Amino acid sequence: MSINNYHIACPEGSVGKYCLIPGDPGRVAEIANLLDNPEKVTQNREYTTYTGILLGEKVSVCSTGIGGPSAAIAVEELFSLGVRTFIRVGTAGGINMKVESGDLVIAMSAVRQEGTALHYAPIEYPATANFDVTLALKTAAENMGIPNHCGVVQCKDSFYGQHSPELSPVSYELFSKWESWKRLGVLASEMEAATVFTVAAALGARAGAVFNIIWNQERKAAGFTEPDHHSNEYSIRCGVEAIKLLIERDR
Repeated sequence: MSINNYHIACPEGSVGKYCLIPGDPGRVAEIANLLDNPEKVTQNREYTTYTGILLGEKVSVCSTGIGGPSAAIAVEELFSLGVRTFIRVGTAGGINMKVESGDLVIAMSAVRQEGTALHYAPIEYPATANFDVTLALKTAAENMGIPNHCGVVQCKDSFYGQHSPELSPVSYELFSKWESWKRLGVLASEMEAATVFTVAAALGARAGAVFNIIWNQERKAAGFTEPDHHSNEYSIRCGVEAIKLLIERDR
């Protein structure tokens, strides 16, 4: 097996130019079911891969696991097999008060509060989504009639650094930066977008991201009552519809 395909373990020719990349391996089959004639390619470690057809084009779905390091491996190895367009279909927690559970957030860019992207670009380089991919996601969300927000997300390496910052010896830094993201209007917090955007840019590929908002801890702290939203139906449909729009545009 080639070192360039060591982790995802997909044979040559088994993936398409377009790929949806959720974090959770358990979500891959659900996404693949929206493709025509989906077939499981392989499963290795946190990477489960399916390939099907959309509008006559081969389209793949590959999980990345949690966090930047495993996401970077997926993007690099998928790129080596021919993927040139990546759409992260994930989950996030809201930060901005206008973002409610069940909304979609489409990332234009991501705060690089993670470490993996430093191996691909200096910290001054912005982690930015591709415009065409972002426009396709926004158009798909609007066509679906789903409440959505387009803007900046925060990307971090530690899940519990957000949810239990008081337990960390550097809690002072976690709290102060969180307040900065709030004041700057950052929409949501997640763990892979900055890496995916930066690695894709370094490789010459294009990438975008859409997130289902499970909850918004700031709205809860302010006394708003809204149920957590664990269904990923809308984010998945948005990602698939965006791929269709991109295929048509690319032709």
